[in-house]
Order: sequence, then C-alpha cells, then structure tokens
Amino acid sequence: MKHCFFPALIFVITSIQAQPSPDAIQFVRQGVKRFVFDPEQRIPLASLDPQSIIGLPAMHPVRHHRDEKAALLVENEQLIVRSEGASHTEVWFGGFNPFATYSLDLGDLRGSGALGFTFGAGSDGMRVGLEYSEGLFQDLRMEVYQDSVRVLSASIQTASIDSLAGKRLILQLLGSGLTVYLQDVGLPLAIGQGEFSQYLDLRQRDRINRFQSQVFLEISQGAVHIDRVDAYLGAGMGLADIRAITYEDGSPLLDRGRLWYTLTIRGRGLPHPLQGVFSLDPTVFDIRLEGVIVFDRNDGLLRNEVASHVFYDRREEIWKGLTTGFSAYANEDEAKQLLTISSKKDPRFGFSVMKARPFGMVGDIEDPHLIFDAAANKWRMLTCINQNGYKAILLESEEWNRGFVPLAGPVSVNSTGTSLQKIGDHRYAFFGSSERKIFIYSYPDLRERGTLQMDLPPWDAESGTRVWPNVVELPEGYPFRYLALMMDRYNYPGIQGPQWTYGAIYLYHGFD
Repeated sequence: MKHCFFPALIFVITSIQAQPSPDAIQFVRQGVKRFVFDPEQRIPLASLDPQSIIGLPAMHPVRHHRDEKAALLVENEQLIVRSEGASHTEVWFGGFNPFATYSLDLGDLRGSGALGFTFGAGSDGMRVGLEYSEGLFQDLRMEVYQDSVRVLSASIQTASIDSLAGKRLILQLLGSGLTVYLQDVGLPLAIGQGEFSQYLDLRQRDRINRFQSQVFLEISQGAVHIDRVDAYLGAGMGLADIRAITYEDGSPLLDRGRLWYTLTIRGRGLPHPLQGVFSLDPTVFDIRLEGVIVFDRNDGLLRNEVASHVFYDRREEIWKGLTTGFSAYANEDEAKQLLTISSKKDPRFGFSVMKARPFGMVGDIEDPHLIFDAAANKWRMLTCINQNGYKAILLESEEWNRGFVPLAGPVSVNSTGTSLQKIGDHRYAFFGSSERKIFIYSYPDLRERGTLQMDLPPWDAESGTRVWPNVVELPEGYPFRYLALMMDRYNYPGIQGPQWTYGAIYLYHGFD
C-alpha cells in the first residue's frame, strides 16, 4: 500500500510546487521602442510616387482653378509643378479616410504660395496647408467648406520652422481633429493642431465613401518639387492601453505563432486616439501594426473608440468584446460609456468596422476586460470606475452584452489598465496604479495578493505610473513562461493643451 500511495503523494506535492504565485515571478526587461510615424509601421492606402508614374493625367488627374494653369511634369523622380503667375492646382492621389496619416515629401521650393492637402466632394470639404514665401514657412491654415460656403478659415500654427525645402509634411487626421508635423531629421516637430467636427464631421459614412484626397498648390510665382505623397494607417507617435486579444475564457489568442493585441494609437487628447491592432512573436521584439478598428453605432458615424478588449467566442464563432466610448468627447450632448462590440469578420487586419451597442454602463468607466467563467457559468467583467480616482471593480452577468451587476470591489487603491489572466490554474486581476506599483488581486473576490516584480519598471522618479501590465502566460515549449507588454506615460513634445500622447512600448519576459 505504501508503494502505491508514495508516487501519488509526490505527484500532488509537485503539482502544488508548480503552481506559481504571480508576485513571485520576476519580470526582466528585454527591450523598449517608441514608435514615431515609423515607415515600417504603415498600412498603405494610397500614394503618389513620381518614380512609378507613367501617364500622369490618368493616374493622378489634375484640376486647375484659375486661368493661369501651372505646368506639371515628372522629372528626376520628382513631380514638378511650375507657374509663372498666380495659379491654383489640385492633384488627385487617393480616396479618403478620416483616421489616416497623410505625408508629403518636399524637394526644392521656390517663390511663394501655399501647399497642402484638400479632402472633399462636391460642395463640402476641408483643406490644410502651409503658406510660404521664398521657400520659408509663413503660416499653417485650416479651411472648412459646407455647401460651397467657407465656414472656417483659421491659422492653426503652434510652432514655426524656417526652410521647408527637403522637409516632410505629416498630417495626422484624428476623426474630429488633426495635428500637423514637419520632419527633417530626428523627431517630427509639431507645428499645428485643430478641431473641425463642429463644422464638418468627417467620420460620417457618406463623406468617407464620397470624399477624395488631393495635393493642392497655390503658386503665386515659382515652382514646387514633390518627392512623394502617401496616405496610410500608421502607429502615430505614441502607443498605450495594451490589451491581449483573447478567446472567450480570457486565454491569449496565439495564432500564426504570434500574440495579438489592441493598442491605442495616440493622436493628441480626447477624442483623438484610434484603436490599433498589433501582433508580436513572443520570442522576439517584432511588434507589428496589423490593422485599425473603428466602431459603428448605427448612427451614420464611424467612431474612434479605444481601450478595447476583443476576443473570439469559439462557441458562437464570432468576434466580440467591449470598448470605451471616448468618441463622446467630440459631441457635447453625448455621454461617455462602455459599449459591446461584435464582428463576423476577423477585425485584426486592415481597416475594420465592428458593430457597437450601449448596454447601460454610462459614466466615467474605462478599461473593460470580459471573460466567460465556465465554472461559474457567468460572464465576468473587470473594469475601473472613477470614484475619487479610478478603482477596479468586478461585475457579472448571465449574458455577455447586458445585465451586469457588481460582484466585488471597487478596490481601495487607484487602478487602471485592468485585466484578468490565468497564472497556472488560477485567475488573477492585474492593474496599474498611480501608487507606483502594479497590483495583483485575487479573483473573483478582489483581495490584494501582492505586486508585480520588475527589474526595470516602465517609469522613473518623475513620470506617471498608471500603466497597463498586460501579463500573459505562454504554453510550454517557449524559452520563458510569462510575457508582459507595457507602456510608459511620457507625452510627445510640442503638443499644446490637454493631451494623452504617451508612450513607448516595453517588453518583459517573466521567470519563476
């Protein structure tokens, strides 16, 4: 009998010892990267590339708006627009996306005038452009037209630069606002920012479908040399709100040898961010932009909600999740709230639209994470609610998209970036905090279990610490068992007013 029970006893002890405590895992930083309009992080939408133009009038139709017509030619891998008198020329290069980034690479610039981008169709449109004289920067202006009437004409300049020749003009459209940069070498310089949704809401589906994009050139006298024009979905100048895409039970989606994440692509403040989808090979640091998701509430708008949790429900074979309705900040009569989201199409790739629905969680609530707990036969949501600071709270429901009631919490500590994840056989709640710690709480009762151990946390003595811990456990066979992807909270330099333009991405491997 002793011979029979002894191996079983060893097995039980071994199993207990193999069950790690999350606060005993040591996370070691592997790399850090700040994405700033990185060329390798682009999903192309349209371009004007003089090197590949054969048949300019067909590929890039030109419109002249004055009696004086500028001359256009492709020469030395540049598009050259030259005018002896006052001319106004538009060169088509693509369709329109109000969440895209548009860049124009300038070569030589002679004389005086204005140049930039126009977006529109028929009598509605917007243009954003630089004014220059003898090749030197003068002003940055935004104009909006409705029913052929100019309803806005304003300088949006916030900084200045001297020569424009050889610079890259970067226009980051943000759904309801925009930011403009100029880049020579090093980091792009923020030179302007503006809001336009109160005059012309570019998120409307009919405008997205109809609008076209052109480069405009108003030349008093002189010539403009253009090296290249691009429209693309990009990673912006800061990434945050990192959340693993999962299955319905919260287990991480490991597909094609890669983990998948939703990250917020930063624009400026609110409501300017955008929901990006990224992937990562867990064994290296090759984070890659795969797609962008916007949300349709059946009101004619495509909305840029963020801080989403997307999961694939294997039982119903549909993509589901929750998101935070930050787009409400673009409209004074809207309230911030959580939204359920769903899609039959895989939303990880390209430009995707997920259906979004309110479900009664209105107010200052953020960062939802939703799982189906098969043992409890309940859907459970970990989120944070602002009660004298954001506090984590666990709710449950029999349905994934309605009827949630509190189960545990709110906790007493400041908490953000809330997520549920299994370590071994047990689930835990993880969240960042203003208290310079990443907390670990028990599930489902939300009792403190410790803090995450890191050799080099993603903050210093001065920076904010309300980061998203985003801890996942990997299957056996990897050179390490745990991975965490986090961000810092350093804002981009030169942006004016309230902003959330952080941060860089930090990769950690965990060992127990």
